[in-house]
Amino acid sequence: MDFELSPDESALRDAVRGFARKHLAAVAERMDREEHFPREVFGMAGDLGFLGATVPETYGGSGMGYLAQAVILEELARVSPAFALSVGAHSNLCTDNIARNARDELKQRYLPPLARGEKIGALALTEPESGSDAMSIRTRAERQGDHYVLNGSKLFITNGPVADTLLVYAKTSPEKGSHGISAFIVEKEYPGFSVVRKLDKMGMRGSPTGELALENVRVPVGNLVGKENEGARVVMSGLNIERAVLSAIPVGIMEECLSLSIAYARDRRQFGEPIGSFQLVQEKIANMYCRTLASRLLLYHALAAVTRDPRTNREASTALTFGSEASTQVALDAIQVFGGNGYMRDYPVERLMRDAKLLEIGAGTSEIRRLVVARELLGLKR
Repeated sequence: MDFELSPDESALRDAVRGFARKHLAAVAERMDREEHFPREVFGMAGDLGFLGATVPETYGGSGMGYLAQAVILEELARVSPAFALSVGAHSNLCTDNIARNARDELKQRYLPPLARGEKIGALALTEPESGSDAMSIRTRAERQGDHYVLNGSKLFITNGPVADTLLVYAKTSPEKGSHGISAFIVEKEYPGFSVVRKLDKMGMRGSPTGELALENVRVPVGNLVGKENEGARVVMSGLNIERAVLSAIPVGIMEECLSLSIAYARDRRQFGEPIGSFQLVQEKIANMYCRTLASRLLLYHALAAVTRDPRTNREASTALTFGSEASTQVALDAIQVFGGNGYMRDYPVERLMRDAKLLEIGAGTSEIRRLVVARELLGLKR
């Protein structure tokens, strides 16, 4: 097995790293402190081709694969996991879903501005009463002539407060349960669509999350993504890819925590010696490295699996479950290596720790992802 990046992927990694260290680092602390979303930096990422990695060149993208998308998220996450999360929601949850499932006319209309970063994308599935049980959504879409009329609310929507283009899921045939869900492209300008509130979060504060309302929103029939009542297929295939790709964010967090901890352990002196000479500090750094390497290998394995078949479940769920929990522990270990300084906001490790925790909750909680893995291994129906 070859775990090396291709020359194109390596060049992409270097380009994203340079962009992140120069432009994203300049606003990372402000993003966290003020819940600031840097629209101008997002646009720069689009200009450089970082927002449409999996979009075919025909529609303005780079025509690369999910590994390239993960490379982008990892390097962004080393500087700002919050920015990486918003890019992931935009480029994977929204843009890639449209690229895989929409008809050509919709791709031509929506993908180029999304890939360029002129428009910000989001996916709206979760609702106040429908979190882990995503198929129990209550948002309705009723066909009225050449439009669907959508009514309902969405909660915990990444990019929701700033999104221009949203992939929204609603029940078109509620009596059919999960077989009655459809997917629609909704534009923020549509009358009846509104952002109810922007949510105040523990971490990932620079990635805006919101509650949305749809009140008699008229959506053209042509904005249906896939076939009516087949939205569950779009949801599930997209969720598996989402889990695989977003597993790059905890890897980026761990890489940065490890790098910062090594540098600090070499420079910080106590009892006349660098703290890196103390065995218990060495143990933490060794454990951080082990968790980072294991998470990276699981990431690559999951990306290969969903590239072969987006319907595969356990590899992506395993990668995100292990990686997210590992990143929280690695960030905590980094704080311990830094000691009192690690608890201060003058150093980035406390922000990385707060950001890391979200990955144990988003894209299906760790508990739900474990159920997915176990049920597939046991041959049980979902």
